[in-house]
Amino acid sequence: MFFRTLRGIEIACYAIFFALLLGSSTLLAPSNPTERVRTFTRPVEFDYFDWTLNAFGVKFAQGALGTPYYFAEDARHSLVADALELSGKIMQDEYQLQMIYTDPQVEDPESASVELRAELSQLKSRQAQLMPISEAFLQEQVGEVVDELGLTTGGQPIPPILFHITPLPYDLIVSRRDKIQSETSISLLPNLSVDQQAALEARVDKGLNVSSLVVPVGGIGSYPTMVEHTTDLNWLTDTIAHEWIHNWLTLRPLGMNYDSSAELRTMNETTASIAGHEIGALVLQRYYPELTQALLPPAILINLPLGPIDPDDLRKPFDFRAEMHTTRVHADELLAEGKVAEAEAYMEQRRQLFWDNGYAIRKLNQAFFAFYGAYADVPGGAAGEDPVGPAVRQLRAQSASLGDFLRRIAQMSSFQQLQEAVAN
Repeated sequence: MFFRTLRGIEIACYAIFFALLLGSSTLLAPSNPTERVRTFTRPVEFDYFDWTLNAFGVKFAQGALGTPYYFAEDARHSLVADALELSGKIMQDEYQLQMIYTDPQVEDPESASVELRAELSQLKSRQAQLMPISEAFLQEQVGEVVDELGLTTGGQPIPPILFHITPLPYDLIVSRRDKIQSETSISLLPNLSVDQQAALEARVDKGLNVSSLVVPVGGIGSYPTMVEHTTDLNWLTDTIAHEWIHNWLTLRPLGMNYDSSAELRTMNETTASIAGHEIGALVLQRYYPELTQALLPPAILINLPLGPIDPDDLRKPFDFRAEMHTTRVHADELLAEGKVAEAEAYMEQRRQLFWDNGYAIRKLNQAFFAFYGAYADVPGGAAGEDPVGPAVRQLRAQSASLGDFLRRIAQMSSFQQLQEAVAN
């Protein structure tokens, strides 16, 4: 019990550290780009400090009970599977509830949804009991893989692996108009409707002459890290590892300099993406081997074709990543020539092309590429001709193991150091 209390104190210190780190923009001067944007976003900003305190309470209770130690491996496996299945059922019921309130043929949605709402209440009550337990199991399983990679101290991940499944805030990305370059990002409330998102973007764009976009995210490197609800264990283990790698890097030069330049942000995100996919795959191979056949390469965007597939599309397949790469490259060229309006018109034209081929992208602009282009663990796509992603991938290929790669890149604080490393 004494050691668990000490561990709880250690976790609390990390939680406060990361919460202050994520909320540090409130201390910046009004002339800072973030503060200029915050004149528009303050009423709808996400409160990390309050969320962290609540999540820490859940994690402290888990640690005090020592939950994983009371279950055999097969029982852990079953509980994680049950938790994911439960999440899927809740998502289905929530969608049905939304349809009841949307359907103009339903005159009294409240009465029509009584049974469904009662079922949802029961499911969410069960989820509140089951999800923290499954989180504890997955934390321990990821931790064991991380230990084998040599990323622990005395057998313990530093910081300890903690994540919490929760509705995630949106992220407002702001880029320059004359160049695809992220100026700032601000976390927003998770319940913003799409019309509120679009209205906020319009106010920011007009007020600051920038390009902005509200994007959904799958995970956030807070502490505990935040992970979106899902039914896909492949994606879940990948994301848990990805966000913990951000925590781990934050205690090292690469992570400390995350916001120092666009190159360092891309180095961070690409490193976390590579590591997340490899660690997640190892977790599945060890603990959930029946799912390893379903492993897919990591993707920056999850886009599903809309409607039935036209037979002609089978003869002329639409290569999303190649078309997105082409779009980014030409947009960069136009912006480099000072043709801002022409570049923006071109990106909108290309958005229409993606829509026609089944990819529902609400807005394709400089902020879109500033955000998605930083995830360059796979060739092509939104990164365009940015040399940072390929250099990170080359360093991974030159490294004897994932652990060697991470320990080496974690000590870098500039893109020049990475270039020198891959050249040797």
